Amino acid sequence: MDFDDRAELDASQVDDVGSSGMSRGGGLAIGGGAVGIVVLVLALVFGVDPSKLLSDDSPPAQTGRSGDLSAQCKTGADADQSEKCRVVGVVNSLQKYWKGQVDGYQQAKTTLFNGAIRTGCGAADSSVGPFYCSADRRVYLDLGFFDELHSQFGAEGGPFAQAYVIAHEYGHHVQNLLGDIAKGTGQGASSGSVRLELQADCYAGVWAKNAVSTGFYAKPFDDTDIRQALDAAAAVGDDRIQEKARGRVSPENFTHGTSAQRMKWFKKGYSTGDPRRCDTFSGAV
Repeated sequence: MDFDDRAELDASQVDDVGSSGMSRGGGLAIGGGAVGIVVLVLALVFGVDPSKLLSDDSPPAQTGRSGDLSAQCKTGADADQSEKCRVVGVVNSLQKYWKGQVDGYQQAKTTLFNGAIRTGCGAADSSVGPFYCSADRRVYLDLGFFDELHSQFGAEGGPFAQAYVIAHEYGHHVQNLLGDIAKGTGQGASSGSVRLELQADCYAGVWAKNAVSTGFYAKPFDDTDIRQALDAAAAVGDDRIQEKARGRVSPENFTHGTSAQRMKWFKKGYSTGDPRRCDTFSGAV
């Protein structure tokens, strides 16, 4: 995963709020790619509704000073050297790609936070993992999540695993713009929730196939990059999380799809490079 050193980054698409919070109303928060793992474990083991963990009744987020990334994240060379600048580069590439695919595309900012955050969907903390909030059309990400993905769930990690997670969340933004978010309801192996998440995986693969055309990367992604993405997708399959959490698999509680399904749909998006081939709502998944 090598950024074009000459690419100009737009750091305004990413807010680094540190431990500061945001306040607004209520909405739908959707975890994804490597989705709010702790939330999923709570939901699977204890029957907790994940939406309850994003609530205006949650403790208020800490306050702090927002960091400006524009001074440090200017070019693709910066994205190769800094994790936060890499997030900027990935977000820039994603938004440029989807702007060319979705009529009237509206940008979604990514907010980097540490510890706790108050969002348009309510208050959340780092345990929720990366998520997209439909109410304020933002992706929220605590970078410490990637260490947990590796240490707690055995994912290989790496720069492209991070890119996959972000791309998955922007897949939810695309679904929101297209009016498909409402389809993601229920639990179970063939539920709308599973189909919504698998489509976001497919959209992530589509972007990966086309990312070099956005001008932010020096060359197409290689086998190592794609392996990192597939490994991250497998690590957060419902079956693997359930097996790790309680020693058995309960398909009736699936909300995101199995490891095999998540890899399958990412690969489909990557092999075709065509978002129209990501219809997970028709037929079998």
